[in-house]
Amino acid sequence: MNNKAPLNLYSTYQRHFPAPKSLLLTTEDGRDFTYADAEQRSAQVANYLSECGLKKGDRVSVQVEKSVEALWLYLGTIRAGMVFHPMNTAYADEELRFFLGDAAPALLVCDSRRAAGLRRVCDELGAIALQTLDADGAGSFMAGVQRCSSHFESVSTGPGDIAALVYSSGTTGRPKGIMLSHNNLVENISALVDCWGFTGDDCLLHALPIFHVHGLFVAIGCVLMSGSSMRWLKGFDVGAVLEHLPHSTVMMGVPTFYTRLLASQGFKAQSCANMRLFISGSAPLLAETFVEFEQRTGHTLLERYGMTETGMNISNPLRGERRAGTVGLPLPGVVVRIRGTDDEGVPINAVGELQVRGGNVFVGYWNMPEQTLQDFTPDGFFRTGDQALIDEQGYISIVGRSKDMLISGGLNVYPKEVELLIDALPAVLESAVIGVPDADFGEAAVAIVVLAAGGVVSVEEIKDAVRASAAKFKVPKRVIFVDDLPRNTMGKVQKDVLRKRYRED
Repeated sequence: MNNKAPLNLYSTYQRHFPAPKSLLLTTEDGRDFTYADAEQRSAQVANYLSECGLKKGDRVSVQVEKSVEALWLYLGTIRAGMVFHPMNTAYADEELRFFLGDAAPALLVCDSRRAAGLRRVCDELGAIALQTLDADGAGSFMAGVQRCSSHFESVSTGPGDIAALVYSSGTTGRPKGIMLSHNNLVENISALVDCWGFTGDDCLLHALPIFHVHGLFVAIGCVLMSGSSMRWLKGFDVGAVLEHLPHSTVMMGVPTFYTRLLASQGFKAQSCANMRLFISGSAPLLAETFVEFEQRTGHTLLERYGMTETGMNISNPLRGERRAGTVGLPLPGVVVRIRGTDDEGVPINAVGELQVRGGNVFVGYWNMPEQTLQDFTPDGFFRTGDQALIDEQGYISIVGRSKDMLISGGLNVYPKEVELLIDALPAVLESAVIGVPDADFGEAAVAIVVLAAGGVVSVEEIKDAVRASAAKFKVPKRVIFVDDLPRNTMGKVQKDVLRKRYRED
């Protein structure tokens, strides 16, 4: 890398762009966009943000549907040295109130259908401008962008300057803002392009959402850093994926994508004739899915491991054995270790906490210096909270999550957040939310509920209470009423007992 060039993520991408007329992406409806379009449209976005009075380091909060224009918004924001803050499109207004209050953005860009409710939130919080961007590219934001110059000198940024602010809920119920620097993303994406063999000849089938690390940083980053192209799908649909697979060479997906493909009779080995690589992540991949996929297609799924705070840390090899049940080996530049309860070393094949260190690891938590200090060891390793082991060949297996999170369809569900909503019902004494295996979603949330004396509430009323204040994917798939919850001698609910009890139901 040219050290004299600004360490701006967009500038790094730009140095890998092919000829301007080279294809960047093709949409589901057959529209083509080139690298010249990315250069010009992102410049217009950067100019417009500056014209609106935003400065380097200002946050731009975004809750919009996946579109080409949303891609230009992302690229223009980081190009201008501002901080991109993506939010799940399923989040309810009450959830957004916290994110916006904590991030304190200068601008919120949202779908026009959400504008009225979110304008009230912005007015209550103060000093947040609001503009709209719809899935078809319409809205006040792009109307302003279109009249701006298509030339912009990318803002120079230092290694610690923040490119993105991404929130991940904590087990206490309070979400944590994760600060990802330009350098974090450059380091991580560069390693992935090399390890996964991306070249300008590749075409990525992009069916992931772009409010998530997987679809936004990993998928788009690998394309832009290699000068390759994308088939840009609005979301995952089996029919659309089968239509575009013959024109693609790489696919990234959560395990649910692959289980749904395997459930389709139209998914056959010839569907994958042009493919060189299928990558799975964001949730554990069941060994039976790994085996069935290989038997059906002749392709071995490449499973990897990452998290919002670190991007990708570990990957099964592109060339070499990909082992079912493992997430592979540490990426170049990433140091991994397993530690016991007192941070002492553990033997090979012994379970302990996975700790990582490298240029990919985030700068820290937004406005939470004490939490940042707590989650790093004195010698600079990040405590992932995931339980893992390393075998004799160095392959790493994730065996549990000590932080109690469950992953449903590739999306994080934090039990405490859901439990607080259920426990607020007058008829409920207490609840425990657990994840149980699910063939489609990987894990499904199940709420175990104890009613107060004389309390009466239905399953649907409990689900409605969660649905009213939280995103749809957080609503428990099942609600089970019990007389009491199992506890240890310290009085703590034994969720491992509950998981074992209900995993087979």
